Amino acid sequence: QVQLVESGGGLVQAGGSLRLSCAASGIIFSAFAMAWYRQAPGKQRELAAMITSGGTTNYADSVKGRFTISRDGAKNTVYLQMNSLKPEDTAVYYCHARPGAYWGQGTQVTVSS
Repeated sequence: QVQLVESGGGLVQAGGSLRLSCAASGIIFSAFAMAWYRQAPGKQRELAAMITSGGTTNYADSVKGRFTISRDGAKNTVYLQMNSLKPEDTAVYYCHARPGAYWGQGTQVTVSS
């Protein structure tokens, strides 16, 4: 059984930081690409950041330079370090794993002005 459990979301003031965590179980973590998607109110879900099994990263233009995705194979966990947060970063953030297209339940990030 595959389970992705996100944590670390919350309310933060603009300019602040949060670190999201996604703990994975039921998959061969080292063989999976991991990603963080987000969905803001009234908007489509979008890819914020991804990391391949080999450690190559990719980011949406809107978060480049502010967010960093990383993975810890020993802990089967992927992280999203979010710095210089803006109100437009407010969204539900979802952990994603592929192959298989597995999803976490999401964690709310709210950035106040």
